[in-house]
Amino acid sequence: MKFLIVLVACVALVAAEKLMLTEEQKQQAKVFAVACGEQEGISKEQAIALRDGKFENVDEKVKCFANCFLEKAGFIVNGQIKPDVVLTKLTILDGLEKVKAVQAKCDSLKGENNCDTAFKLYECYHQNHADI
Repeated sequence: MKFLIVLVACVALVAAEKLMLTEEQKQQAKVFAVACGEQEGISKEQAIALRDGKFENVDEKVKCFANCFLEKAGFIVNGQIKPDVVLTKLTILDGLEKVKAVQAKCDSLKGENNCDTAFKLYECYHQNHADI
């Protein structure tokens, strides 16, 4: 179990490095990833696949990991995306016009439950090259 916690933390750090986040933001992403990884019990392979954008054959644990992480980041509350939070946090990384374009494509997606909705949103943002 400790190995999985370390792995999830490493995945979060690699993703945070790629996004050019501040040290505080990187640390917060790591904390969120570790907490959500422990809570949902995702495997090493699942964490790596999610980081790498491999979205086929995911199970409910991966979807709920996405929901947990996005909730902790403030992007989602009770299964509902918070467009103002997304805009504020992602504009710094991707620019206003790009974020608005991705929001127009992704923010109306709904899944069967909160975990499925969060996963669909994460997948859409990832596929549209927005750094959520």
